[in-house]
Amino acid sequence: MTGASNIAAALERHATTVTRLSSQISSFHASRLPYRIFHGSTNSTRPPTQKGNTKFVDISSLNNVLSVDRSTKTALVEPNVPMDKLVEATLPHGLVPPVVMEFPGITAGGGFAGTAGESSSFRHGFFDDTVREVEMVLGDGEVVKVKNPDIAKAEGVTTPVEKGDLFRGAAGAVGTLGTTTLLEVQLMEAKKFVKTEYKRASSVAEAIRMVREETQKGDNDYVDGILFSKDHGVVVTGKLVNELPSPEIKPQTFSGAWDPWFYLHCQEKTSSAQQATDYVPLAEYLFRYDRGGFWVGAAAFQYFSWVPFNRFTRWFLDDFLHTRMMYRALHGSGESARFVAKQDDMMLNIGVWGWGPSQPAQFVAKNIELEEKVHELGGMKWFYAHTYYQQAKFWEMYGGKGWYDALRKKYRAEHLPSVWDKIHVDADEAGKKQRHWLLAKKPEGGVEVEGGVDWELDG
Repeated sequence: MTGASNIAAALERHATTVTRLSSQISSFHASRLPYRIFHGSTNSTRPPTQKGNTKFVDISSLNNVLSVDRSTKTALVEPNVPMDKLVEATLPHGLVPPVVMEFPGITAGGGFAGTAGESSSFRHGFFDDTVREVEMVLGDGEVVKVKNPDIAKAEGVTTPVEKGDLFRGAAGAVGTLGTTTLLEVQLMEAKKFVKTEYKRASSVAEAIRMVREETQKGDNDYVDGILFSKDHGVVVTGKLVNELPSPEIKPQTFSGAWDPWFYLHCQEKTSSAQQATDYVPLAEYLFRYDRGGFWVGAAAFQYFSWVPFNRFTRWFLDDFLHTRMMYRALHGSGESARFVAKQDDMMLNIGVWGWGPSQPAQFVAKNIELEEKVHELGGMKWFYAHTYYQQAKFWEMYGGKGWYDALRKKYRAEHLPSVWDKIHVDADEAGKKQRHWLLAKKPEGGVEVEGGVDWELDG
């Protein structure tokens, strides 16, 4: 089959699947039955839930890149396509998504429905800002295609985009306005390597200042940072390049079992130097945090304290220390119930990762305390961690409920679970939950550290 024939066949298979989903959702709507989406995988620390007679719509088969168009620099991507599969499909065309979520198992649909900002977002916005058009099945089964109003405006379209309010509302609404079935994603020119520079900061204030300065430099393509302690931070910048500066320079990789974990590499590089440089192959850079999942993998060694944390054990257990496996273990063990993930011209997304208190009630209390403190400081929580806000407080913080309810009514989604329904954790119930029997007793000598959540901090 030719390339055109392959694309036509893929689009036909896709259309058949969407027709089936539309029929199923239409029947749920006729019976006023709420439903949730089954993706087949998750990179959220929130455990899956099913309440009452809630039904599931299975979209796990929508996991293909249907086409990559070099001339238009776009890709047609089904929602369950993970980031590593998307990058694998685009790189042979010399293209890459402008915003790539750093864990390879995060899906395109998840990035659109959940809002995803990464180290290139200072330049390109959130992942949904790079989506040109989205196909959705509305709450009554109608299939619609909606263009991104901002991209249309940037391209000179002067008339209002039909259903533009639906695009803006659905981006970040965790699937509560309809089911995403296809995304047209913008792409950009790829290069072979990322010149990666590590710059040490001696305080939180200095790290924030450095991040601000680096994001204002026109030649930086990626900017992020890590705080190891109050006096040891690292700001990491990346520039896309095609050549190594000399034949003696060897590319630094992070995906091999003997390779360093990225955060440990950053720490070591800046332990005795203020600045260091690597040249990292592009795909390796994009998923640099996969092994160890920031330092979530290190927490496993803390938990099972009889296993030493060294290069040999990280190599020996490598298959279990990639983010896909760790998220499966997190949900399978029940430990997601106690694991936490955390006005100016710059917005900082700050993630704090680590174990919370071992007792469920204490864990809940600590999370609520963190929520209150971050709100006091002018921040708010992202939606892929546990959320304990009461409903009135939640809607007050996130822009009010009126516009959201109006959209749900307009697009026939009122019978679906709301955002609050999907992300809220009942504090009383969570405080009573018991840990998985395999983990009911902590191994001798284990260490626990307080964790946090992922927050959006303004200012």
